[in-house]
Amino acid sequence: MLGWLRFFWRQLTSMRTALVLLLLLALAAVPGSLVPQRSADPNGVVLYRSEHPDAFRVLDFFQVFDTYTSAWFSAIYLLLFVSLIGCVLPRAKHHIEQLRSRPPRTPSRLTRMAGYRETSTTTDAASALDAAARVLRRAGYRVERFGPAPAGAGAGAGGSVSAERGYLRETGNLVFHLALIGVLVAVAIGGAYGFTGQRLVVVGSKFVNTRGDYDSLSAGRLVNADSLTPYRLTLDRFDVTYETANQHAIGQATDYTAHLTTTIDGTESKRTVKVNEPLDIGGTAVYLLGNGYAPVITVRDPQGQVVYSQAVPFLPTDTDLTSTGVVKIPDGLADQVGFEGLFYPTVGTSGVGGARTSTFPALDDPLLSLNVYTGDLGLDDGIPRSVYQLDVSKMTEVAGRGTDVPGIELGLGETADLPNGLGTISLDSVKRYVSLDIHHDPAQLWVGGFAVLVVLGLLTGLFIPRRRVWIAATETDDGTRLEYAGLARGEDPGLDAAIADVAKRHAAALRPTA
Repeated sequence: MLGWLRFFWRQLTSMRTALVLLLLLALAAVPGSLVPQRSADPNGVVLYRSEHPDAFRVLDFFQVFDTYTSAWFSAIYLLLFVSLIGCVLPRAKHHIEQLRSRPPRTPSRLTRMAGYRETSTTTDAASALDAAARVLRRAGYRVERFGPAPAGAGAGAGGSVSAERGYLRETGNLVFHLALIGVLVAVAIGGAYGFTGQRLVVVGSKFVNTRGDYDSLSAGRLVNADSLTPYRLTLDRFDVTYETANQHAIGQATDYTAHLTTTIDGTESKRTVKVNEPLDIGGTAVYLLGNGYAPVITVRDPQGQVVYSQAVPFLPTDTDLTSTGVVKIPDGLADQVGFEGLFYPTVGTSGVGGARTSTFPALDDPLLSLNVYTGDLGLDDGIPRSVYQLDVSKMTEVAGRGTDVPGIELGLGETADLPNGLGTISLDSVKRYVSLDIHHDPAQLWVGGFAVLVVLGLLTGLFIPRRRVWIAATETDDGTRLEYAGLARGEDPGLDAAIADVAKRHAAALRPTA
């Protein structure tokens, strides 16, 4: 049993297994980008369940809708973590021992080694070896002298210099793997304590950094109410500049700027958020993701009492901000009423069948077109409903394309009667809104730092050669015979050239000076 455990441990802690697990981790993350995740898009999961009930049961059994917290993803992650530690720690111990050891003794037959060459000099062996040691040290080698030949020892006497370099290569490999472990640890910590949330904010409204004020929030397991730094953002205005001069780019946005009033620790300040220029506040980064229009719609009952009045965000469907939206009136009228419609910032025709569309994204000639439904909005079923979708399965269309009654069309400031004497609806004004992404990752800098170390360690391991060089000197009747040879660990196409360079430098060092 103990033998089997040792076998499995050796397999788990091999570099080959670590690479396979790293590849498996990358593949295991793919489903998280293909289907909605409960932590980030619960409404999307509900919608997927209603549209694909059979596939949903299979995918949910395998925890695909909770990919990054699933048992199989966590198992791969932990196995990779253990495998890397099991690989790195023994290698680190061995590397430290090698750094403290002496270069190996010179082989007895250098002629068998790579790059072998032989020369002679009139300099005695001891002086030649002294010069060789200096040349090799200047070239970055660790040097060990063996068998020094005392001056005047006679023919046959000699010695050698053994040198090695390139331990930085193994150091780079260790740094690479240790940094990779650091990335895994930092990502795990960031996942546990970090969060990402989205919030749509209409001009004039506020966002408070509390869990309940997010439209959607994906938070780590260890994030609680006390983890969120309290602050408030108020959207004062939103400025957009559109291209009007270039005929090939009419209507394209050239600049977005959200002007905010921020309040943190009782201190107010004016700030801005632009694309690729996030706002840093309370340990979070606030990014500007999108924008659109929010028509201010007021609905009154037959007696003229206001039953609904608020800015309703409409979602853009094209670059000219033709937008779709939904209004739900559950109370205050004789029936539950739902509106489904389109908003055109600058109304025009598409040229395809005369269909209406927006011809420019600015608010030049706004029009709101609505279809009207009555019946059950489904808000009492206990099932989450998207505010941007209207379930008409239990409703009857009373005005619009499917009836004899035309849909409602409202220009800015106009009022129209609702069908069946339900009341009136008016388009009071149109506001802009922005979509903000609030991101907090306490391990972000650590991940970035470890990522830099990963790259540096990889480059060091790839481009620094590990090699040994020997220089032997033997006294002869005609002078001193010098032998040069080397040995590389792994592929080293530059070894022969390196030995030739050492021999050249050594010869220059032995040449008498004037």
